[in-house]
Amino acid sequence: MAAAETSRYGARERMVFSAAQLIRRDGVAATGMREVAVHAHAPRGSLQHYFPGGKEQLVNEAVGWAGRYAGRRVDRFLAALSEPTPSGLFGEMVRQWTDEYAAVGFAGGCPVAAATVDCAATSAATRATASAAFTDWSGSVARALTGMGVPEERAGALATLMISALEGAILVARAERDVRALTTVAGELGPLLDAAVREEGRSEAQGHRSHHQ
Repeated sequence: MAAAETSRYGARERMVFSAAQLIRRDGVAATGMREVAVHAHAPRGSLQHYFPGGKEQLVNEAVGWAGRYAGRRVDRFLAALSEPTPSGLFGEMVRQWTDEYAAVGFAGGCPVAAATVDCAATSAATRATASAAFTDWSGSVARALTGMGVPEERAGALATLMISALEGAILVARAERDVRALTTVAGELGPLLDAAVREEGRSEAQGHRSHHQ
C-alpha cells in the first residue's frame, strides 16, 4: 500500500498502515500514538477508540498487517514474471527494496523485523505476532515455490532461506547505505533456488525411464 493510496481506506486501516510505516523507519520505541495520528491525518482520540489496548495493540496490528502485505506481494511479484522461476521471484522480492532505496534513501526497513528487535524480549504478544507474520509470509513464498516445481519438502526451507537472506541484506544495506548486500544475495541464491526445480525434474525423468525399462 503506497502512501498515496491510503485515502481510499478507512480511518482504522490508515492508522494501522501509518504505524507500520513509522515502525519500519523509526522503530517501536520512537513511534508514539501522537505521531501515528499525525501521519494518518486522524484525531488522536480516534486511536483510543479503535485501539483500546493502546500502543501494544496498534503495534501488533501493524505487524500483522505487514506480514499479510508481504504475503500478498508474492502473487504480484509472480504476475510480473513472464516465466516464473524461484530466482525470478527472489529477484522481485529484492528489487522491491533496491527500488525503494534508489528512490527515497535507506531510512526504511521491514516493520516486522523492527518490531521483533524492539519488542521480542519485552512483549510476548508482539513477539508472537511477529512470528506469525513471518510464518504467513514464508507460507506464501513456499506455496509459490511449490507451484513452480520445487518439491514440497524443500519449499518451506527455501522460503525461510529467502526471507532470512532478504532481511539480513536489508539490514546490511541500511548500515552501508548501499544496495550491494541485496544484489549479492539475489545473485548468489538464484542458482541454488532454481536448482531445486531442476533436481525434481531430473528425478521425475529418471522415474519415467525406469518405468519403461
